[in-house]
Parts: sequence; C-alpha cells; structure tokens
Amino acid sequence: MKHCVGEIFMNIIEKTDEEILELAHPMWADLIKYSNEGNYGAFTRNFSSTFIAGANEVEMGKQFARSDLAKNLSEDYSYLGMIRRGEYVTVLYKVINKKNNSEWLGRLVLGYEKDKVRIFGATLF
Repeated sequence: MKHCVGEIFMNIIEKTDEEILELAHPMWADLIKYSNEGNYGAFTRNFSSTFIAGANEVEMGKQFARSDLAKNLSEDYSYLGMIRRGEYVTVLYKVINKKNNSEWLGRLVLGYEKDKVRIFGATLF
C-alpha cells in the first residue's frame, strides 16, 4: 500500500541513501538517548501506530527497569548499511554496551505513515 499525500504517492525506498540517513540518524540517536534515560514516552514518540499498538507499555517499562543493555547504550554508534524492501527501509547500526563493551546489531525500520516517516521496528540483536 503506497501512502498518498494529495496526488503524490510516497515510498521511502525512493529516497536516496543520504535522505534516508538524514531521517534515520536523529531517530536512532533519540532511541539510544531515551532508552538510556528509561523515558518510555519519548522513546516511542516516532513509532508508527501499528508498532506502538504492538508494544506493551507495562512490559516495555519493565524491560527498561531490568535491562542493563537498555540503560547503557553508547551514543557513539556506527552506521553499517541499509536494506530496501517493499515500502520500508531497514537501517543497520553497530552499538556498544558501555557497561561491558559488548557489540550489538541495531535495526531501525522506517516507512511512511500518512505523510510522515515513522519507526515500524527497532531491535537490538
């Protein structure tokens, strides 16, 4: 399903890498910042309605409270690449846990919801 604004159909995969990264990097930086702070409201502010509907606020709050990883993410992340598929783009990052220097793969899935780029997935592996 393409997202329509007026007569213009928008699909994020049509953007250049540079245009996507201009959107992705600040969103990823915010996720790291608000995860470290345990600020659920700010953490989810760019989530799509479908992603937020699938997120259980109570469980996420518990995860923030219990997870050393969620509270110790380095703000010094590395961009690894991106994958375009359908109407979404997945941006990959290398993230370091500041507490034990372990490396994690971060995944940020972006797409359009109505006329705005939103987060449709965010994961650390």
